[in-house]
Amino acid sequence: MYFVVPAGLNDERRPSGGNRYDRELARELSDGLGWNVQVRPVAGSWPRAAPDGLRELSSILEAIPDHSVVLLDGLIACGVPDIMATHCERQRLVVLVHLPLADETGLDPQVARALDRAEREALGYASAAVATSHWTALQLTERHGLPGARVHVAVPGVHPSPLASGGTLSGGRHLLCVASTTERKGHTTLVSALATLPRDLPWHLKVAGAEPDPAYAARLRASIAETGLVDRISLLGPLTSTELDAEYRWAGLLVLASDNEPYGMCITEALAHGLPVYASDVGGIPEAMGHAVFPGESEPKRPGRLIPQSDTTAWGDALGEWMREPVLRDRLRILAKQRQRTLPSWHSTALKVQGALQGRPSTPLRNQPERSPLKLR
Repeated sequence: MYFVVPAGLNDERRPSGGNRYDRELARELSDGLGWNVQVRPVAGSWPRAAPDGLRELSSILEAIPDHSVVLLDGLIACGVPDIMATHCERQRLVVLVHLPLADETGLDPQVARALDRAEREALGYASAAVATSHWTALQLTERHGLPGARVHVAVPGVHPSPLASGGTLSGGRHLLCVASTTERKGHTTLVSALATLPRDLPWHLKVAGAEPDPAYAARLRASIAETGLVDRISLLGPLTSTELDAEYRWAGLLVLASDNEPYGMCITEALAHGLPVYASDVGGIPEAMGHAVFPGESEPKRPGRLIPQSDTTAWGDALGEWMREPVLRDRLRILAKQRQRTLPSWHSTALKVQGALQGRPSTPLRNQPERSPLKLR
């Protein structure tokens, strides 16, 4: 099996959820399920690569033998319908979709429409698609009309992780945001919300993630300076897996204010450490957060809070309540530990992808993405 991925897959100084997923999947397909996985990285600024990148992709696919199974990262495949059309008859092409191309924040509307058309056409040439959440799968079936039997869902897995101790040691005031500094991740919403809190509340926010958009990173730093929070917010930049694990252990709460998110791997990684999560109520985030049952109760509850998108007031209220209410913090920590027990493994993720690679029909999709029945007070 051949796996076509963006260049930099194993560069831990260029972390992204997509790269982490691809890396873990390749390892589990090979070591856990016995596939001979041939990874083929392709350089270029995908999904809108320059001619050199397109030529490299074409050369890679041309060199792959007929009747081979080829898994392509959707960041590459969904923008190149002509190349997909050229090879779909002689190879089994399966596309792994992390986020529909047109859903990236900040795109010019004309560019978004062009990417959406290209994605629809490209996926039409695929034998199957693998979505990394039920929310993404529903976007593909409803937006592009893909038959449900051709769209498989393989949510990200987690590794067994030690429980975080930072929450109990710090009173929960250590906040962690794991997100590359791009507009879609909503850092400025967090900064604005934190600026509304009384100055006597002790807290510190660490932001871990690469800075692929220098202009947005500059605006974020300016926002932090303008609100007088330079001594309370640390931008750590990209971290290795080992460094990030240390930050999860330090933290008391994961915060993610994304404008859109197909799933949110940092959410399940935080829950794997027993960390509660406060995140935007968008996209696949409710699915990632899931539910847990508090000991002695019967009704499933969220191991955190879902907060309306870009609502600075709601974020400020929620974070203020978190910092002032030790009973709430203790309860959500217990729910997070309960949720930890039900998180999927990377082996289960690879088994789902294997079904697509082997041509098995997918299981029926849910009619609607999971939404939260809970409301913020």
